[in-house]
Amino acid sequence: MVIPNHVAIILDGNGRWAKAKGMPRTYGHVKGCENLEKICSIAKELGVKYLTVFAFSTENWKRSKDEVDGLMKLFRNYMKKCLKIARDNKMRVRVIGEPSVFDEDLQARIRELEEYSSQFDELHFQIALNYGSRDELKRAVQDLARDVKKGVLDPELITEDTISAYLDTKGLPDPDLLIRTSGEERLSNFLMWQLAYTEFYFTDVAWPDFNKAEFEKAIQKFNQRDRRYGGVKEE
Repeated sequence: MVIPNHVAIILDGNGRWAKAKGMPRTYGHVKGCENLEKICSIAKELGVKYLTVFAFSTENWKRSKDEVDGLMKLFRNYMKKCLKIARDNKMRVRVIGEPSVFDEDLQARIRELEEYSSQFDELHFQIALNYGSRDELKRAVQDLARDVKKGVLDPELITEDTISAYLDTKGLPDPDLLIRTSGEERLSNFLMWQLAYTEFYFTDVAWPDFNKAEFEKAIQKFNQRDRRYGGVKEE
């Protein structure tokens, strides 16, 4: 079985999962965070080299203050706990998105985790926080335009690789497989440039219940796809 080199996951359904159990949405986020720890280990065990997850979008600020405050508290705790997860899995962690809007203590924990884990390379784990693909592209275009204005970059020489180098995912391979849990079938402003030729897998299973068996099922479906990248397969 071919294991995708890079798997991206939209972690969906935490709140609905909790509500179905008569619990507050924050309970679902806590359980979803616990599951993420397990999935990191499972991804490494399966042979995935890059794992990118969508944890908090630029649109998620629209949620209730209580839910957002609960998520920020959860992120603080997770960043601290992730130091051990990174060590145990020899896992390098990067945060993509725009973390500068977070409180300074959370930004400091992000920096500490990224610096500490930079020594590892057995699994590359990217967490999208305050991330939106349109925002990422806007920031990339602004940086690119500044370099053109300064004469650092010739606009006639701009290629797809040039643009990729200005994105948050600079230096990372594009995802081979995208998994979205909990039944929704849309990208929700996630990695729109990077997912151009990615295989999509949607499941009704909510994120807190997504386990090794479900991960393997997604990889099995991936293996049934014929990836031609716009070409034609020869008979």
